[in-house]
Amino acid sequence: MKYTLDTIPVLDAYKTGCECPLCQLRIACEDSYVDSMLGAAYMEPDCRVRTNEVGFCTRHFQLMYDRRNRLGLALMTHTHMQEVISSVEAILKADTPARGGLLASLRGSRDEGGTPQKIRARMSGCVICEQMEGAVNRYAYTIAQLYGTNSEFKAMFDASKGFCLPHLALVLEMAEKTLSGEALRTFRAAVSAVELPNLKRIEGELEWFTLKFDYRNTDKPWGNSRDAVERAINKLMGACVGEDAQMPPHND
Repeated sequence: MKYTLDTIPVLDAYKTGCECPLCQLRIACEDSYVDSMLGAAYMEPDCRVRTNEVGFCTRHFQLMYDRRNRLGLALMTHTHMQEVISSVEAILKADTPARGGLLASLRGSRDEGGTPQKIRARMSGCVICEQMEGAVNRYAYTIAQLYGTNSEFKAMFDASKGFCLPHLALVLEMAEKTLSGEALRTFRAAVSAVELPNLKRIEGELEWFTLKFDYRNTDKPWGNSRDAVERAINKLMGACVGEDAQMPPHND
């Protein structure tokens, strides 16, 4: 196998036997990018230009705040806030009210060029989200490419637990963009072969979790159902609850 910067993390994720390797890779990327922003990156001119322009979402402001590097966070937030103030001042001075008034609002009509919409648009970006999306897209591409070219990875893929549904859609989308003909048909069939049984497995474990609350099942074994609620949510929505959604511990 020709190893690349994207190949090795993909293989390592598959070796863990997790419910969704792309979720595991996404969390690892997020952890790395948060640390990077609070490390040397925030002193790099190109990085500062981008963070000043785009900023961060609520989640990533919270994660950076929790890392306790208050000086790095303060420096980035200060210069970003200066640019935001300049933008908001221009928006407010333009004074473009939404058209249609209350009746249009009740009907669901929205003026995309109105002042509130412009303010929301100005604050809608996140540098770390952009980086994560790019990284996960590359990993999804790597998965689609490796399946048809490497027997070691093919065996790991065929024995895997599939993907969460958002990453299932991403992998299939990436396959449709980069594969064709028999290679695409083979990969789609392989994805279905691992995805559907594992969705049904978790559904069955979730059902048994609910049945365990019936007194008649009190003495029966839990099997793999103790964390079925968390795994079901993560399979449907991507890792967001429980241990599978946790970032590595930090002693900041």
